[in-house]
Amino acid sequence: MYMTIQHPAKRGGYKRGRFERMAETASNVTGSPAFYCFCVLLIVTFVVVHLLHVPVTWLIFVGDMMAAVSLLLLALLKNTERRAEHALQRKLDAIAAVVLEQHDGGSHKAHESLREAIRMDENV
Repeated sequence: MYMTIQHPAKRGGYKRGRFERMAETASNVTGSPAFYCFCVLLIVTFVVVHLLHVPVTWLIFVGDMMAAVSLLLLALLKNTERRAEHALQRKLDAIAAVVLEQHDGGSHKAHESLREAIRMDENV
């Protein structure tokens, strides 16, 4: 595994890699009511641990768990945002090409690109 500064939607072309598939699955899970309940339970645990005056080790552990969940959610959110941004930009580019093609009276190649771009959210 290596780090790259390339846009997430451009890595690997149209097919999605393991991270993209995992990020989409995690995004679906984190948007569920069950995950919301898990977060509420984690916050309640944090408050209870403070009220019970448990050892500092437990306070640190619960705080670290909350920080880890926040960091993972931030990474997943950013990945999802960038993929959606790229998909939207590709669709806008395809629409602009169709409009220009119609204006110039050219071929229908841009229409095919637009059809592909509209279904692009399935690929990105």
